[in-house]
Amino acid sequence: MSDLILVRHGETEWSLSGRHTSWTDLPLTANGEAQARALAPLLGEHKIAVALVSPMTRAQDTAKLAGLDNVCVDPDLHEWDYGAYEGITTREIHRTRPAWNLWTDGVAPGPEEHPGETPEEVGIRADRVIARIEAALGNSTGGDAVLVAHAHFLRVLTARRLGLPPADGALFQLATGTISRLSTEHDRPVVATWNEHPRG
Repeated sequence: MSDLILVRHGETEWSLSGRHTSWTDLPLTANGEAQARALAPLLGEHKIAVALVSPMTRAQDTAKLAGLDNVCVDPDLHEWDYGAYEGITTREIHRTRPAWNLWTDGVAPGPEEHPGETPEEVGIRADRVIARIEAALGNSTGGDAVLVAHAHFLRVLTARRLGLPPADGALFQLATGTISRLSTEHDRPVVATWNEHPRG
């Protein structure tokens, strides 16, 4: 398969303060917009066959500012559903659950429309995205795939692409406004670059 280019959206007020953000549709900060624009030269180095983006505004605005054209919205690219932990920081959660870890403990149930997800449920979505990309690239004339989405989801997708369980996404820290590349070596998936900030 061609390379997977992973783009985490630019900074928002909640990413800056460490608040878990899934379905809350926040805009980019001015710095987040600048981060997104700075990605354009890096993305311009690739021949892009397919580009998919999360339905959230912060991801779609990042894709637009980074110069991506013909981007398709994929609902499976939305962030991990944090359930009752939406808008809450890890520090706040640790006040009542000192040993809590998203990757092993999951989230507390939220409202009916956002009950929360386990790592395995996020992994199922990631597997669907990978399958769709493989099919799309199989029908293209060459080029890479770009995914513009969210930190925890992209970390799970990376684990799944590498053949690891979803919870191993914990191994891949991912900052806002960064680009990463999953490639292959001897026909096996590998991390080629990770968490790269544009130079400038």
